[in-house]
Amino acid sequence: MTSTSSVSIVVPVYNAERTLDPLVERIDRTLSARGGAFEIVLVNDGSRDASWDVIRRIATQRSFVRGIDLMRNYGQHNALLAGVRAARNEIVVTIDDDLQNPPEEIPKLLDRLGTEYDVVYGTPPVRRHGFWRNVASALLRLCLRSVTTPEVAQIVTGFRAFRTDLRKAFEGYESAFIFLDALLPWATSRYAAVEVRHDARSVGTSNYGFLRLLGLGIDMLTSFSTLPLRFASFVGFAFTAFGGVVLVATVIRYFLFGYALPGFAFLVSSISLFAGAQLFALGIMGEYLARVHFRSMGRPSSVVRQSVEIDRSPQRRAGGGGA
Repeated sequence: MTSTSSVSIVVPVYNAERTLDPLVERIDRTLSARGGAFEIVLVNDGSRDASWDVIRRIATQRSFVRGIDLMRNYGQHNALLAGVRAARNEIVVTIDDDLQNPPEEIPKLLDRLGTEYDVVYGTPPVRRHGFWRNVASALLRLCLRSVTTPEVAQIVTGFRAFRTDLRKAFEGYESAFIFLDALLPWATSRYAAVEVRHDARSVGTSNYGFLRLLGLGIDMLTSFSTLPLRFASFVGFAFTAFGGVVLVATVIRYFLFGYALPGFAFLVSSISLFAGAQLFALGIMGEYLARVHFRSMGRPSSVVRQSVEIDRSPQRRAGGGGA
């Protein structure tokens, strides 16, 4: 990617009135020095402070800043998607409003994007969060493995750059639950990461605690993955197999050695057999429901990166004259 590629910086904003001015100033200074057209899209996600007033003021003072005010708080990824869909330039860069990801690191993502990759994450060597936030983030990445590859799940952060054309893959997605990093794999498998600085939070506290991140992971699993259904199928199969083995062993023991059927063992094996069969059947039905679920999301069967063809229209020969 050349330094003149146009860039849209998308920032989901929630209660960030004190960080917006320095954030915009630092982005402006960084990208102006780099060259090329750029815009900043500030998406106010139902902030309870004066964030929207600050956004309106900045937008009137700087022509490259656009403000979007959502009607209520929908969540960070919903705000991100609104900004991504509004982006007008070739490349989208997403960055949080808390200044923990320094805007001065944006050129690293753009340089890494180049022509080889479609998505680049800025991954810090050390994340300056609390202990429980780090634990929850690790669990979230574990859940993300079910919708992408383990390598990608390990590098995912909120500081990312990707080609705007990727949004074609999920332009029809209208579900209330959105996780941007689960949508990007619909369009590409060309990922990369670059090491970036991660500063300590200087203003306010994080809106994502342990329970909220854990809930986000559960929502992602049930919205973008069939792993819970397949786990239910596996449990059902395991119980069915266990009950069948115990039942067969009990019957063989009776016929070979003449021992009476132990009541407890027979009861356990029977319950395991039938309960497991029921769970297994539910898991099979769940697989079919999962197919319906994925179709309802509008996930595309394929996305065209580019096309080329030979013009086969009749050509008039040079110097050819009509009879």
